[in-house]
Amino acid sequence: MEVTINGLSRSVEPKTTIKNILEDLQVKEKTMAVAVNMEIVKEKEWNSYLLQENDKVELLHFVGGG
Repeated sequence: MEVTINGLSRSVEPKTTIKNILEDLQVKEKTMAVAVNMEIVKEKEWNSYLLQENDKVELLHFVGGG
């Protein structure tokens, strides 16, 4: 199935979770938030949140500044 991750189309297997995406992309979870279709998904749900066809996933990194 197709999903969009940070603006780029990507094929993933059915029953792919947010956690699976983060592992595949080798993303460090501690410094980020995840939104699916413009809705923030809490970290405790990443293992069980199943992506659907055409979902738009945004992986957001926090940046400190002044």
